[in-house]
Amino acid sequence: MSDLHIRAAEPSELDAVLAFWKDAAEGTSISDDGTGMARLLARDPESLLLAECDGELAGTVIAGFDGWRCHLYRLAVHPRHRRRGVARALLAAAEERFVSLGGRRGDAMVLDRNESAHHAWRAAGYAREPQWSRWVKPL
Repeated sequence: MSDLHIRAAEPSELDAVLAFWKDAAEGTSISDDGTGMARLLARDPESLLLAECDGELAGTVIAGFDGWRCHLYRLAVHPRHRRRGVARALLAAAEERFVSLGGRRGDAMVLDRNESAHHAWRAAGYAREPQWSRWVKPL
């Protein structure tokens, strides 16, 4: 990448990130709205990492740490920038953040049907744990 830069998102960029996810992310989440994103940044201002390439938003990852566990969400790379190291750079930045906060293991939410994402996560050293299932209840 000619000019790849990773940084934390600013609250003023949340609408642009939400629009980006419509093109670059798989699926949607109940918290994919301005209110949910603003709440995330209010609680953990450096949790939403953006990758910019030549000044353009190329990718995102949410690297949330609750003081106990390190959670990765919304790893998304725009189709124009895929297979160029953007996801790898975002995950490296997220992992550095976790280590600096005292985190010991990162876990990721990955859609079962998103086979291309499975390859990316494996390449980054992550592995599925078959003994776990995600249980949810909308509030």
